Amino acid sequence: MRNRYLYITLLSIIGFSTESQGQTIHQTPRLVVSIQIDQMTADALENYAPAYGSEGLRRLLNQGIVFSHASYSFTPVDPASASATIVTGTVPYYHGITASQWFSRDAMRQLSILNDREYKQSPAQLAVSTLGDEMKVSTTGESRVFSFAPTAECAILSAGHAADGAAWIQQGRWRMSSYYTPINSWLQGFCHNYTPDNDVNMNVAKAAVFCVEKTTVGMDDNVDMLSVSLTAQPTIEGYVSLDQSLAYLINGVTRKIPLNRVLFVLTSTGSREDEESNDSNNERFRIPSGKFYTGRTAGLLNLYLGAIYGSAQYVEACYQNQLFLNRRLIDSKNINIGDLLTKSQEFLLEIAGVRNVYTSHQLMTSDSPKLERIRNGYCIDRSGDLIIEVAPGWKIINEDTKTSYTSRSAIAQFPIIFFGNELQSQRVERPVTTDQIAPTVASCIHIRAPNACQAEPLF
Repeated sequence: MRNRYLYITLLSIIGFSTESQGQTIHQTPRLVVSIQIDQMTADALENYAPAYGSEGLRRLLNQGIVFSHASYSFTPVDPASASATIVTGTVPYYHGITASQWFSRDAMRQLSILNDREYKQSPAQLAVSTLGDEMKVSTTGESRVFSFAPTAECAILSAGHAADGAAWIQQGRWRMSSYYTPINSWLQGFCHNYTPDNDVNMNVAKAAVFCVEKTTVGMDDNVDMLSVSLTAQPTIEGYVSLDQSLAYLINGVTRKIPLNRVLFVLTSTGSREDEESNDSNNERFRIPSGKFYTGRTAGLLNLYLGAIYGSAQYVEACYQNQLFLNRRLIDSKNINIGDLLTKSQEFLLEIAGVRNVYTSHQLMTSDSPKLERIRNGYCIDRSGDLIIEVAPGWKIINEDTKTSYTSRSAIAQFPIIFFGNELQSQRVERPVTTDQIAPTVASCIHIRAPNACQAEPLF
């Protein structure tokens, strides 16, 4: 009798173990499709929902796990910094991508974040590992990682350091970086033979589907990754076109790879065009606004500091809402940098339109929760010594570069959607952040999260 019970117990254990292993293997996707959509907002996504077909956005919203209230935990946000955050699971403070452009103290000019002397464009400025990199590590290089986007920044940063290839649209042609070697002959042929038309989203979707058709991504036991960047034009026609491109992408991928082997992840870059904040609308609707000139502000601060420390060029440059101090000059004069920053902060707070001023020392040393979003978007290697927070609705104008943008402090809301891989549909209302995407995907495919990721998985 005892042997009988032992036999039954062993069978139960073996059966349970086999079932558990079967579920684990069954639930692990073989292809992750990461989709980021520039300019997509929650309100527009919901407002235009009746116009969607059944295979694109509506399918994702109805059948996926939808985290309705997502945002970025740093400011400012642009497609480059968003792309880096999605694939690294951390913020610019750690991954180093503050924007698509940055001011180089060494070159004394604005540079692309992809600028590379050897390869022209590369992810070298991305300071940490990405999901794609960790896939490569976990499979000793067997995983395949590709990225397609309308811009080089989104394509290359989403691809990461160890990808097999990245392609983007530039001057009416598909382009690729020689950084990713060996160069895939099929990708090189695609970039040479296919000329994009005016429908940028469909061009990117077709490129991604072409990749699935021409390679073996998702067809073996190694998890592969496909990053896709699209754009949502802020009109019903724009969202309908986006919906059609997504439907083409989803159907094209699942035509070759079963849906239960694919994990789709969709979110927004969090950036948005402030059309409602332009000068004519502000005047028409009597919205308080103004103009803040960074060059003039830098000149005034120079005069003020000159009166205190002696005439000199203390402000070396200005970029967007940041002022860069001449550190070599300050060191040569034996000026206490902390005192100079404090005096500069006090002076700038008196200027019209300025709501707050943050110093580099303050952002590097303070642990105040009120500074968290500003600090998360700060990078010691690329950001200025003084960060000026301009009143919402005011236009920030750089006289040197002839560029301008409107200050906005409201946090853009958008969803994060997980679809496929036999996930059960549900809607989650709790606030979440995009740095939680990478650890969630890493958990789903059973690899370690990127090396700077500190966020918790969403499920």
